[in-house]
Amino acid sequence: MQDLPAFVAPKRLLLVTGRSNPELAQRIAVRLGVSCGNVTLRTFASGELYARYDESIRGADVFIVQSFAPSGGMSINDYLVELLIMVDAAHLGSAKRITAVLPLYPYARQDKKGKPREPISARLVATLLKAAGVNRVLTMDLHAGQVQGFFDGPVDHMTALPMFAQYFRDQGLTGNAVCVVSADTGRTKLAKKFAEMLGAPLAIVLKDRPQPNVAEVFDIIGVEKVRDRVAIISDDMIDTASTLCAGAEAVRRAGAARVIACATHPIFSEPALERIEASVLDQVIVSDTVPVDPLRKPQKVTVLPADGILAQTIDNIFREGSVSDIFGGENQLF
Repeated sequence: MQDLPAFVAPKRLLLVTGRSNPELAQRIAVRLGVSCGNVTLRTFASGELYARYDESIRGADVFIVQSFAPSGGMSINDYLVELLIMVDAAHLGSAKRITAVLPLYPYARQDKKGKPREPISARLVATLLKAAGVNRVLTMDLHAGQVQGFFDGPVDHMTALPMFAQYFRDQGLTGNAVCVVSADTGRTKLAKKFAEMLGAPLAIVLKDRPQPNVAEVFDIIGVEKVRDRVAIISDDMIDTASTLCAGAEAVRRAGAARVIACATHPIFSEPALERIEASVLDQVIVSDTVPVDPLRKPQKVTVLPADGILAQTIDNIFREGSVSDIFGGENQLF
C-alpha cells in the first residue's frame, strides 16, 4: 500500500477577547485583517464566570486579549479569573499555542517583598497563567522589568515610549525646549532613553510613599534643567493620580514653563480624573491599554491608540518573526 503524502495543515491565527477592553481587541483584529473569534462569556447569579469557544479552535494559534482595570461592573480579579478560564477552555479545546495578550499586566506593582510576610503577587499571576496553559505572554510597559523573570516561557515586552516620542516630536516638543522628568528613581533608565528620543535633558523626582497611592516629593535631581522648559513627566501608569499631581506641583514650583505628563496605562481610579482636572498639569497623554470613558475624560487628557503596536507584535509572533525588530531592538528599556 502506497504511503499517503504528509499533510501539513495551514497555520491559523485566532484572536479572541475577554470583556475588559473589547474595543481595543476589535481594532487589533481590523489591523490584522481577521475577525475576533466568537466566545460566549457569562457571569452567573452566584458570581461564577463561564467561557466557551463557539467554533473549533483545534490546532489554532490563539491570542487572548485581556487588560486589567475595573470597568463594566467587573473588577481586576474578575478579569483575571475570566482570562484563566478562557485559557483553560482553549487548552482543552486543543489549541496549538496560547498567547495571553495583556496590555496591562495585573498586580505588576506587587513585584517584590517590601515588608515581612508580604506576597509577591506578580509572580503568583505568572504561576497561575502557566498552570492554566499559557505558552507565551505579550504585555506593555511593565511596572518593573523583573516581572519578566517570573515566567519560564517567552515574554514579549512592548513599550509605548516611541509612540509618545513621535507625538511630542509632531508637537515640536524636542531638544532644549523640553526636559523629561522621571516620575521616580525606579524609572530613571527608561526616562533616560525617552529623553534621548527627544534630544532633551533629564531630571528625576525624589519622593517617598508613606502609604499606597500617596506620594510626598522632597527633591528634584537636575532641578536647574526644569526651569523655563516644558517638563514632560514620564510614568508607566496613572492610578489615583496622587503621585502624578504631587510631582507636577513640585516641577511647576521648580520653574517649569509648562507641565505635561505621559503614561501608558490610564487606570484612573477615583478621584484621578478630578485631580487631573484641578491640577497644574497642562496636558496628559495616555494610551488605551485600558478603556477610558470619553464622556468623563477631561479636555486635557489625550488618548493615543495602542492597537498598532499590539497588532504588529501579534503578527510577528504568528509568523515567527523578530519582535524586537519592531523597536529596532530598543524595547528592553529596563
